[in-house]
Amino acid sequence: MGEPHRIGIVGLGVISRVYRDTLAAHPGVRVTAVADLDAARAVAVAAELPGARAVGVGELLAAPDVDTVLNLTVPAAHADIALGAIAHGKDVYGEKPLAATFPAAQGVMEAATAAGTTVGCAPDTVLGTGLQTARWAIDTGGIGRPQFATAVMITPGHERWHPHPDFYYTAGGGPLLDMGPYYITALVHLLGPVTAVIGAAGRLRDERVIGSGPRAGRTIPVEVDTHVSGVLEHAGGALTTLTTSFDGLATAATPIEVHGETGSLAVPDPNRFDGPVRIFTDGAREWRTLPAAAGYADGERGVGLLDFATTGPGEEPRAGGHLALHVSEVMSALLTSAAEGRRIRLTTTTRRPAPVPLTAADRWRGRPGTS
Repeated sequence: MGEPHRIGIVGLGVISRVYRDTLAAHPGVRVTAVADLDAARAVAVAAELPGARAVGVGELLAAPDVDTVLNLTVPAAHADIALGAIAHGKDVYGEKPLAATFPAAQGVMEAATAAGTTVGCAPDTVLGTGLQTARWAIDTGGIGRPQFATAVMITPGHERWHPHPDFYYTAGGGPLLDMGPYYITALVHLLGPVTAVIGAAGRLRDERVIGSGPRAGRTIPVEVDTHVSGVLEHAGGALTTLTTSFDGLATAATPIEVHGETGSLAVPDPNRFDGPVRIFTDGAREWRTLPAAAGYADGERGVGLLDFATTGPGEEPRAGGHLALHVSEVMSALLTSAAEGRRIRLTTTTRRPAPVPLTAADRWRGRPGTS
């Protein structure tokens, strides 16, 4: 099997715990270094990972025993960390989004191309059995040629539960940039890249009230639109109607539905790895649930990085940077379209990532004795 793929983690917040658990159990990878703005936190995390050491960010980016930098910093720092890793000839895999803005995401990919390094990016939830089984159903003709889709994400706003929700309502926030990567990435897996968009947006109120934590009852300003809708035109001809909102109390809508010439498909929440995939075909009397037919079973965050680390030379990772760049432009174009009132053609495209064969949890976790 060769030497383990060596990973350095930058950013040790809450999400890093799931990544560390996934990576620590796999024999094909090894965390060699960790870094965080809180040096004490880095020391504590390093103590939990055999063979890892706590270092400064600059030292980690230059470390000779780091093959890939796992970038788990806040979105505003994603581009800077990625560019630093690339400048030292390292591959980089980051949490979504690829960068805080589309121009910054372009800069990351241009630097990686020039340096000959590879970029990967979450979400990797789309590699689980939920989305991949839905894709399998489409690819095997289960609903005929896809005609259109709907994608719906509606919540009353994160201030109800988040003690410090301010960033959701300032530049770079809002429902589209927060949750859009999950839905749009899923739609590209299902229906292919987007060629043009039309967007519309608005906001329910100009202030929000924090509902929990030490600042409960305080108001915060809303500086971005909190309801964004749009139509995505896919290269294959299908149309998607997308709704992302912080302005609704609840919804009974299926997260994603795909409707074809001979059937309809109900797709589970793309923020999860699994969930029921239901199909209704011409002549049927009711929906039926499909058994898992593809994807990483019992997926956890970090499976995309494992997939990334085993991608062959010259191959695009399933959770790859070109896909993340395309998703970034889709979101940027929707917001621009909403502001300017015009249809916008995209400048980027991407291939549909390779489908994931049905893979048992023990196998993708690299446990001995599994097939």
